[in-house]
Amino acid sequence: MNKVQNQTRPVFPFTAIIGQEEMKLSLILNVIDPKIGGVMIMGDRGTGKSTTIRAIADLLPEIEVVIDDLFNSHISDYDLMSDFIKDQIEQGITMNTQLVKVPMIDLPLGATEDRLCGTIDIEKALNEGIKTFEPGLLAKANRGILYVDEVNLLDDHLVDILLDSSASGWNTVEREGISVRHPARFVLVGSGNPEEGELRPQLLDRFGMHAEIRTVKDPSLRVQIVEQRSDFDKDPYSCIIKFQDKQKELKSNIILAQNILSNVKIDYDLRVKISEICSTLNVDGLRGDIVTNRAAKAFAAYQGKDEVTIQDIKQVITLCLRHRLRKDPLDTMDSGSKVNQVVNNVLGDD
Repeated sequence: MNKVQNQTRPVFPFTAIIGQEEMKLSLILNVIDPKIGGVMIMGDRGTGKSTTIRAIADLLPEIEVVIDDLFNSHISDYDLMSDFIKDQIEQGITMNTQLVKVPMIDLPLGATEDRLCGTIDIEKALNEGIKTFEPGLLAKANRGILYVDEVNLLDDHLVDILLDSSASGWNTVEREGISVRHPARFVLVGSGNPEEGELRPQLLDRFGMHAEIRTVKDPSLRVQIVEQRSDFDKDPYSCIIKFQDKQKELKSNIILAQNILSNVKIDYDLRVKISEICSTLNVDGLRGDIVTNRAAKAFAAYQGKDEVTIQDIKQVITLCLRHRLRKDPLDTMDSGSKVNQVVNNVLGDD
């Protein structure tokens, strides 16, 4: 039996997705460097947002986790392991590990805070003195991808918790003086339709990148997309085999980029230019500067380079800044165009 057919549920191949380059690039860069801070994907209905996000999760290399651990703990990286596993290792206890697929967790719109963060069994703690923690979705998403569809309709309080955990890499649950914390380092991906309302600016600013996707207008391209999807629905395994080589190539490029990322340098003059662009655009705070530097390095690593160039910055800066601009109701220019205009003035129009 072909290895491809061992999958329980076939997933549409990432490399088979036509168009939507902004969204695909944002996801790849966040996978290379999760510290970019996630991506917000805004666009029309039926443009393949969910399909693309599930496809990138399926493409990623397997991760090594401690067997029977609730938090997908890493065996050697202290930032990615639970306190319990840390204690076990410090006591010299040998841990067994296994390779698993990168977790892809969906956060439903009706989720409660307990479902997201997890709960402490307070009765057991008081009566038996045992600290029992029932993990939530943040625990399951550690070292994986947490996807929130229609994030603009999610309760602001839950969005706050999500963004805090995503930024710090830890989730803390406290009840009646009992506290439990665990690693929660994940790539946060939110998607939404602008017609259903925008996110508050202070929440939007917390997402590292912002991709805008539109319905494809070119009739021949639309036919191509429909045919691609019909072929997959008819015979998913043939479609997966057809794109196997492209998938392997992309996966090896991502692994290589992750390995060389720490060696990528960005020249001081270029960092000054990034900050000059942010300053000219009146971007509040320094998050825009930090994310653009990170994304430019990730893009250079993805290209197999060890130094960031002006072209690398141009490829990513609009994705990093367009959602951080102050909204002016009288402004006729799209925020992406405004960023491009300033970028060309500062970096040169080539």
